[in-house]
Order: sequence, then structure tokens, then C-alpha cells
Amino acid sequence: MLSKVNSVGLMGIDGFAVTVEVDVTGGLPGFEIVGLGDAAVKEARERVRSGIKNSGYVFPSKKLIVNLAPASVRKEGTSYDLAIATAILVATGQAVAPSDNSIIIGELSLDGSINSVSGVLPMVISAFEKGYKEFFVPAANVKEAAIVEGAKVYPVSKISDIVNHLKGDELIEEYEIESEKFLENEIDSLFDFCDVKGQESAKRALEIAAAGNHNVLLIGPPGTGKTMLAQRMPSILPDLSFEEALEVSKIHSIAGTLNKDMPFAKTRPFRNPHHTISTVGLAGGGTVPKPGELSLSHNGVLFLDELPEFKREALEVMRQPLEDGKVTISRVNATLTYPCNLMLIASMNPCKCGFLGDSKRKCTCSPHQINQYRSKISGPLLDRIDIQVEVGSVEYDDLSKIERGETSAEIKKRVNKARQIQRERYKNYKIYSNSQLTAGMISEFCALDDAGNNILKMAFERLGLSARAHSRILKVARTIADLEGSENILPSHIAEAIQYRNLDRKYFE
Repeated sequence: MLSKVNSVGLMGIDGFAVTVEVDVTGGLPGFEIVGLGDAAVKEARERVRSGIKNSGYVFPSKKLIVNLAPASVRKEGTSYDLAIATAILVATGQAVAPSDNSIIIGELSLDGSINSVSGVLPMVISAFEKGYKEFFVPAANVKEAAIVEGAKVYPVSKISDIVNHLKGDELIEEYEIESEKFLENEIDSLFDFCDVKGQESAKRALEIAAAGNHNVLLIGPPGTGKTMLAQRMPSILPDLSFEEALEVSKIHSIAGTLNKDMPFAKTRPFRNPHHTISTVGLAGGGTVPKPGELSLSHNGVLFLDELPEFKREALEVMRQPLEDGKVTISRVNATLTYPCNLMLIASMNPCKCGFLGDSKRKCTCSPHQINQYRSKISGPLLDRIDIQVEVGSVEYDDLSKIERGETSAEIKKRVNKARQIQRERYKNYKIYSNSQLTAGMISEFCALDDAGNNILKMAFERLGLSARAHSRILKVARTIADLEGSENILPSHIAEAIQYRNLDRKYFE
């Protein structure tokens, strides 16, 4: 007897429909799974066989063939187990076939219970968009699946649950959530800019970065507050829109890092990987390609502390994703693309010991050591960092001040105002911030008067800037103008933007 059950697979952050076909015929007993499945799919034979038997059902002693269609697309993971088991039970007359608009997702244990799987949220979103309405998912994944408005989601804890539901003996209660609960803003961050003593120039640079979504490099001796500043960056970024939060949630669902109790992103990600991270860990990949730190930082902040300590090949792999806003992972059977529209914040010391140029402590590095340390960061990578700011030692008078500085909430108001200007300006261009301006858009939206053009020309010649650095100065100047509510880029805006590039010459010649 032939049976068909619908499931769904993942390719990047998008799902695709999979039809699980089961044919039970006479002949020598056997159990084959075809349809271009990976090792985890092939191993489903033993999980399904034991799960069915230990749930009190009969596993057929006949020739059994399972096909995962379309057979030309590679299938990965354990999420097809429950669909395969259900199709077998339907083919052997032990269960009733589910409706054509239903999807079954879940991994089986040997005792017939259902384990959670990664990527349920993007699976349900994609299947719902294709017209499927009912979703049988592991009980542990039910909250993230129920986020999709309009989808009927049923939590399944064991095989008998879905069999009894399909037969009408014991219906599974549809799981519903209060969507408003997931859209409420998170509590205020524990990190606030008012805790930072001094460093006014660095705070100003980070405000500009937040307003235009620009990448930042903080350079200074140890203990000057570089990490402290970076940690507070999310507190001044605009709140996530629903669309942005959905994208972040989908990526973290695939990576398996989504909070099961609150499976919907409410705050922008802040990722801080250790400098020993591999290229795959940063960009993504693996035998079963998963998102890396670049994608896990999508719509948020990626903080790389002690930038020169990272492996050179890991840093170089970031160049194209920072430019394009996406990571492409190529494999023999497929090419996957994950989004990574992020803000990069990096920090580094001016030399290996960290005290070059410090007025209080003496540098012990030789010229060769200094050059060797700085050469770990390539010119093309530096070109992709819009703002470079020097973070000097904090004076005692600043540290001893009782009054607190400007709060993150106050800075965030100005950032939101600047972002709103940009959203309105670029509403017909499918971009949301100044950092996303293309070459053609720069000509249209970053025009300079003669005075501003002369200042930029002088800086370009004296600092030996690249064409990419020239474009990034204009983008930063556009953001500074937006913060001041100015329609035109003034010479003062250009002059300030140039100040955030002059470390190219000071540190990396």
C-alpha cells in the first residue's frame, strides 16, 4: 500500500516542501530510504523501527521503501523521523492519513517519544506561505511554531499522540499564544552609557555609528574602556521591527540557540566570539552548514575584541560579507546563503604590549614587533570599517566625578530620529541606513558644496585614502548631517567624518 505525508526541509533560512512517500509491498523484508538524504536521514531507519515497535504498533515484515521527494534536493537532519513513522503507520492501516494541507516535523527517540529539532520557525513560516495550514511539531518547539499567525499548531510528545489525533480517538489541543506578549520590548539593558566616565569622543563616534549602522574600530591601551563601550552599543540601537525580529529568530532557530521559553528575538543580538574562533565558526559552514557568528549577529552587533589576535584567514573571510550583507556557503550539492546585515565593532591595542603613545606607561615593543602586530589587519578589511576612533586613558578627574553622564535612552532618541530620516529618504530604494548606500546613491544623496569638496580632496591626497575610504567618509558625513537634522552635508560634517579615518595613516602605514 502507498501513503504520502507532508514534511518540510531547510535550505539556508528558507524551507521547502518535502513529500514523504512510503510503499509497503510483498517480498523479502527490507527498509530503504531514498531521496538524497544525509547520514542522519539514513539512520532514521533504526529510530523509526524502534520507535514504532516501542509505541505498541506493528512494524511491517515486508519490503518497505521510503522516498523523500523531490529526490533531486539534498535532505539533512532528523526532522523527517515523525513524518516517516506516520507514513508507515498509514500505509499499514494503523493510522489515518493526515490532510493534504498538514505538515509533520519531529525527531524520534527509540521509545517513540518526540525530540525537538532545530529550524522549526523558518520551516513553519515557509510552509505556511506555501498554503499549508496545520503543523504537528515536537512539544518542545511548539512556542516558536505558534508565532506564525494563522497557523494551526499541534504539540506532539509521542507517536501515539498523532495516531490517536488522526483517528479521532483523542484530539491534540491546538496550541495558541498571545502574539502581543512576544512583541513587547525587553526590559532595559543592564549596560548604560551613563556608566562610562570620560571618553566623550568615543561616545560621539558610537552614536554616529548607531545612527547610520556603521562599522567601528576602537584603538587604545588596555583598561581604557573599549569593551565597556562596545557592550553598551545595543542600548542605543533602534528597537527591532517585527520583520527584523523574525529574521533574527529564524537564524537562531536554525542554529539551535533560540530560547525555548521565549522563542522570539526582542533585542538586537550582541555576539562576542573569542579570538580563537575558526573560519567556519565565524562565517558558518560545517558538514551540515550552520550559521556562523556573522549571521548570528544579523541585525545586531558583532564585537571582535583584540582584533589582531584573531586568525588572519578568519578576518579575511569577513571582507565580502561585510560588503554584501550576506554569507554564501558552497557545498557539492547546494549553495546556502545566510544574511549578515550587522554592525562590526572591533577593538585593538596600538601595539602588542598595548602602551604605545600612552602618557603614563612606557611601550616595550620594538619597531619590528609593532609592525608585525599591526600587519595582522589587512588594508582591505580596514577599508570596510567606516569609523576609527582612538580611546585614550581616562583622567582621574573624570573617574572621580559623582554626576553620571548622558544615558543611553537620551542618546537613543537622537539615533531613532536620524534613523527615521533615513527610512523616509530611502523608502523607495529597499535600504534602511546610510551604511547601505551604493555608489550611485552616494552621488545622489551625498552631494557636497565647493568648500566640503575641497576639504575632502585635501584629505584624500594627504592621507592617501582608497576609493572605498572616500565613499565611507561620505556615508559617515551623511549620518552626521542626519543627526543634526541638516538636509545638506556641510563642511563641518565632512571635517568630522575625516577625523574618523585619520588613524589609517597614524597606525597602519
